[in-house]
Parts: sequence; C-alpha cells; structure tokens
Amino acid sequence: MSRIDRVENSLRLAFQPTSLEVDNFSHEHNVPAGSESHIRVRIVSDKFDGSRQVKRHQMVYKVLSEELSDGLHALQIQALSPLEEAERLTSPQCKGGEK
Repeated sequence: MSRIDRVENSLRLAFQPTSLEVDNFSHEHNVPAGSESHIRVRIVSDKFDGSRQVKRHQMVYKVLSEELSDGLHALQIQALSPLEEAERLTSPQCKGGEK
C-alpha cells in the first residue's frame, strides 16, 4: 500500500471526514522520482469544531506520527470544520451594481 493510501485510510478512520484530499507534491522538491515524502492534506471534519488551527494540526500529526517517523518529510495541512467549509463555498451577496 502506498503512503498516500495509508495516510488517507488513517485520516478517514480517525476523523470520519466529510471531505478529504491527500496529494503527493514530492515531485516539486529535489527527491528521487516516485517519492512520497511531501504530502498535502485538506480535511473537513466535525471533529475540528471548536478547535484552533494549532490543535487541529496536532490532532492530524498524532494520527500520522508513524508516517512522520518513517520518511514523511513534509506535511501541509488544511483542517476545517464543516461550518468553515460551508462559509468558504458561499458566495458573497451581490449588491446588483449599486454604488
């Protein structure tokens, strides 16, 4: 199983996310072809409700601690609650061209 698959499975089990994207961006760095050392995570879960970003990142790091101790070099995290995700997707009210 690839590191991406392991990360995704671990995060799904721990957070039951409503949305999860796991992306390998190792190719953007000076690493051998096929490396999975740099991973980007975007996760939306109600388990983040009421927590600050630092706490959310700590939660994700804890779940992925084994990967981090076994070659995962960089982890970018965007952790949102469902409400924050909904607010991001909502367009601002159009004023109809009023000045």
